[in-house]
Amino acid sequence: MTNIRKEAYTIIVKVLAKNVFSDKLLERMSKRLQDAGENANLLYMLVKGVIKMRANLDYVISQYTDASKWENTALKIKILLYLGFYQLLYTDSVPDHAAVDETVELAKKLFGNKIGDFFNAVMRSYLRKPQITYPADPAKRLAAEYSFPVEMVTTWISYWGRDNTELLCMYFNDVPALHVRINTMATNKKRLSDYLSRRNIKVTPSPASQAVFTSDQVHDILSDVAFLEGYYSVQDTSAVMVVELLDPHMQNSILDLFAAPGGKATYMAEIMANTGEIIAVDKFPNKIKRLKQAIERLQIKNINAIAEDAFHYGPVAPAFDKVLLDVPCSGWGVFQKKSELRWQAGQNMDELLKLQENALKLGASFVKKGGYLVYSTCTLNRQENQQQIEKFLKRNPGFVLVPADQHIPAEYTENGYLQTIPFKHAMDGAFAAKLQKI
Repeated sequence: MTNIRKEAYTIIVKVLAKNVFSDKLLERMSKRLQDAGENANLLYMLVKGVIKMRANLDYVISQYTDASKWENTALKIKILLYLGFYQLLYTDSVPDHAAVDETVELAKKLFGNKIGDFFNAVMRSYLRKPQITYPADPAKRLAAEYSFPVEMVTTWISYWGRDNTELLCMYFNDVPALHVRINTMATNKKRLSDYLSRRNIKVTPSPASQAVFTSDQVHDILSDVAFLEGYYSVQDTSAVMVVELLDPHMQNSILDLFAAPGGKATYMAEIMANTGEIIAVDKFPNKIKRLKQAIERLQIKNINAIAEDAFHYGPVAPAFDKVLLDVPCSGWGVFQKKSELRWQAGQNMDELLKLQENALKLGASFVKKGGYLVYSTCTLNRQENQQQIEKFLKRNPGFVLVPADQHIPAEYTENGYLQTIPFKHAMDGAFAAKLQKI
C-alpha cells in the first residue's frame, strides 16, 4: 500500500524548494497509484491544497510555536507540518486523530523522534484551542488568511480596494469550473448542448462568448467520447475572447508567436474553417507536440506548427494580416488553476517586462500595412499590461489602439482594452490590446 502522505510530501518539497510545477509530478505518481489499483484523489487534494494555502498554514502554525524559531526552521520540516495542518484545517474526509498520528509517524521516520514529538505537541495544541487571530492590517490579514504574498495583495488593494481584493482572493482559492469551447467545424451550440444533456452532463452557456459552455463535471467532460473525437476543447473564456478580439477571417494569414499549448491557434483555425494559414511558433518541442495532437484531434488543416524560439523566427517581413502575441507573463490571472504561480509570480519581473517589450517590437515587424496585432497576457499586473502598450504606442506612432468593444461585449473591456477580472466575470484574469498598423 502506497503511503499517500509521504508521496504528497515528496512532490510538495520539489515544488516549493525548486520552483517546479506540480502537474507533471502528480500525473506520474497518479499513474503509479492507478496501476496499483489505488485512488489518487487524496494525493491531488493534499498537494494542490498545501501549495495553495502555504502562507495561511505557515501563519496558523506560527501561532502555536515560538515564532522566531519557526521562522528559522528548515523548509523540509515546515512542509511536513503544513501537510499535517492542511488535513486538520481543510479536509473533512480525514479524522483529526488520523491527521495527527500519520503526520507524527512520518516526522519520526524522516527526521527522528524529537521532531515527531514537536509535531505532536503543536498539532494537539491547535486542536485544544483552534481560534486564530489574524493581523489588523488589511493587506497582511488577507495575505495570511487567503495565502498570498503580502506585496501582491497590497497591489490588488491599490487597484480594486479591500473588499474586491478579498473577493479576488476567495475566487482564486475556489475550485475552478471547466470552460468548454465548441468546435463549430464539427457541431453547433444546440447540438452539443443536447448531446451533453443526454449524457447527464450539465452545461451553462457563457454570457461572454457564443463559443463557450461552463460545467462543474470535469471528469465527465474530459472522458466523453465527443471530446476525444474533437467536438469541443477545454479553454478558458478569457482566452477565447482574446481570439475574438483578433477577429480572424477566412483566408487570413496569421502568425501566432508563443503559440503553445495552442488553444488560441486551434480556435482561430475553427473560425477560419480550415482556410488561409496560421503559423504557430513556440520554442518548446514538447508543447508543439501537444499542439499537433490537438490539431489532429480537431481535424485542423491550416496550422503549420513550428518548434522554434519566436525571437529567431524569420525572415522578418511585414507579411501577415494578423499577429497574435500571447506573451509569457507573471500569471496573476490564473492562480485558481496554477496555485504554485502565486509563489513564483514576481521573481523575474524586470526580465519579464523586457521580454514582453521585445516581443511587441518583434510582433509589430511582421504586420502588413492595415493589418492587426493583438498583445495578450493572463495577468492582472498593470506593468505587464496597460503600461507595456502605452510605452509601445508612444514609440510606434504607426500603430493605433482599436477599441476592444468593437469585437467583444463592453462589460469585459476597460479603456479600450480587453480586461477580464476573475471575481467580477467568473473566469481567468486576462488582458489584450488590439493594435492596427496604419
